Amino acid sequence: LVVAVSTSLSASHGLLIRDRAAFERARNLSAVVFDKTGTLTEGRFGVSDIVPLGGLDELACLRLAAALESQSEHPIAAGIVRTAKERQLEWPQASEFKNLTGRGAQAVVEGREIKMVSPGYLREQGIQVQHPKLDALAAEGKTTIFLLVDGSAAAVFGLADVVRPESKAAIARLKAMGIQCMMLTGDSHAVAQTVSRQLDLDDFFAEVLPEQKAEKIREVKARGLTVAMVGDGVNDAPALVESDLGVAIGAGTDVAIEAADIVLVSNNPEDVAAILGLSRKTYGKMVQNLIWATGYNAFAIPLAAGVAVNWGLLLTPAMGAVLMSASTVIVAINAKLLGRGGIEGAKR
Repeated sequence: LVVAVSTSLSASHGLLIRDRAAFERARNLSAVVFDKTGTLTEGRFGVSDIVPLGGLDELACLRLAAALESQSEHPIAAGIVRTAKERQLEWPQASEFKNLTGRGAQAVVEGREIKMVSPGYLREQGIQVQHPKLDALAAEGKTTIFLLVDGSAAAVFGLADVVRPESKAAIARLKAMGIQCMMLTGDSHAVAQTVSRQLDLDDFFAEVLPEQKAEKIREVKARGLTVAMVGDGVNDAPALVESDLGVAIGAGTDVAIEAADIVLVSNNPEDVAAILGLSRKTYGKMVQNLIWATGYNAFAIPLAAGVAVNWGLLLTPAMGAVLMSASTVIVAINAKLLGRGGIEGAKR
């Protein structure tokens, strides 16, 4: 009865439980690890700075970057293309597009090899870039992406991602429940530190490559913590599987959703607190009903068997049937009361 009520309640509020056992284990969680982009943040990057590093001016760099990034679906790519459109730029068609997993992308534009890559890629390739503006962008916690033209650094793009208004409230609720809150991101340490400070997170992991996310979850579990992972991308799927409870944001990819135990239809991080609160309330109702049913039968069955007949106490079959029905009704009503207060009550 409790399972039926909690499943119905969660589904009506956009919390889809794919693994019932995992949902019931959620009451024991001691840490939640969030993916940053698209989960704690809106995933809508905007170009705030373009710093030319070579012979091309700002608009020429943006034009080449837009030609490449128009072939990608990454949030950073969408931000660059959106900025180019806002400046009413037109760009040529890119060919031979290729993703550089966790590092950027490349293509051929107007006969030149164009790459948009992360700082980590530059370190791997031994490419040195010096400019006073780089330290300022890092200090501001902005994401930096480098434009390479034929292997040489042509510009650095500074982008900022907006933290969701709901994220701070979600973190505060989870911490009030005694749950540690952490973050995984492929962004630089400075960017991760800025977001962590804004949300008052307990810990964060920066510059994490996609194949390292599951490893980071194992590190957190090695601390003796029961861990939930919240993500929305293909790269999050291994970490979702590795965690004790995988939670996928509904707007994420099909791969992430298939790998998750629970799917949140909306993009609201507060729903994570709701699902954990509901899990605890569900378990509490199960315990209450078990105590009632056990205690009731421990008292009534001996009376029906005639243990107290010498004192004039004996349950007739008819009275036993009435009391048995009453017990069932009480358990059903108690289970139904789980819905009182709704998901908001579960959050509290």
